[in-house]
Amino acid sequence: MAAGFKTAEPLEYHRSFLRENCRPDGRELSEFRTTTLNIGSISTADGSALVKIGNTTVICGIKAELANPTVEAPGKGYIVPNVDLPPLCSSRFRPGPPGEQAQAASQFVADVIESSELIQTEDLCIERGKLCWVLYCDLMCLDYDGNLLDACIMALLSALKNTQLPEVTINTETGSPEVNFKKRHELRIHKHPVATSFCIFDESILIVDPTSDEESLVTAQLTVVTDDEGRLCSVYKPGGTSVSGEKLQQCINQATARQREIQKLINKVISSVKTAQ
Repeated sequence: MAAGFKTAEPLEYHRSFLRENCRPDGRELSEFRTTTLNIGSISTADGSALVKIGNTTVICGIKAELANPTVEAPGKGYIVPNVDLPPLCSSRFRPGPPGEQAQAASQFVADVIESSELIQTEDLCIERGKLCWVLYCDLMCLDYDGNLLDACIMALLSALKNTQLPEVTINTETGSPEVNFKKRHELRIHKHPVATSFCIFDESILIVDPTSDEESLVTAQLTVVTDDEGRLCSVYKPGGTSVSGEKLQQCINQATARQREIQKLINKVISSVKTAQ
């Protein structure tokens, strides 16, 4: 009977739970799903991480390549993120070029990298005007059940913290780069941004960490990114109804607490991996 009600009247089905201050999966309105992290799972990548938030699963692989700096920024390297939503992660996605949601997610990740100053691109320069690193950050969703952006930012940050770049010197006689894969160094991570996503039902009920079903029924979505200094890096709101200043402040406060929780998890996993090596 409940399954039929959910199919026929999905919005009323969710409202019946929200009236009792809970959700169909048993969570409270401000409760996050179980979050797990695994790093270094792609042996062929320079850094990698796999994140699960509930059923939503995102894997990130970092591939570093040598390139010439741009004319506009001769003393900087660059970071190229790309989010892939293949058909295997959900029946809502089709084969072919990246869809609108994948493109929006890729742009969101790029904006967070820039606004948060996660990595100083100057650190990626090997020799000004001649040689730099390009970090290709490929994020693939393996299972989609809402809240893609939180999983992407967490996977990206974890993979970058797991990344080790080989030592590069430039031969003074030939002018060509020489790569020493036996000597590697970690990337310098300057900030630790964490994304926290919210949804608003019926223009007033605020929930965190929405599932795919919840995302399809809400009147507004909002993602807040904060860093380890409590700084607000960005607020992403793709349309929908307006959000009051009071609700926005509530979201920022919760996002700040979430940032501390996720950073603690990342540090714990990285520490355990280093201990095991």
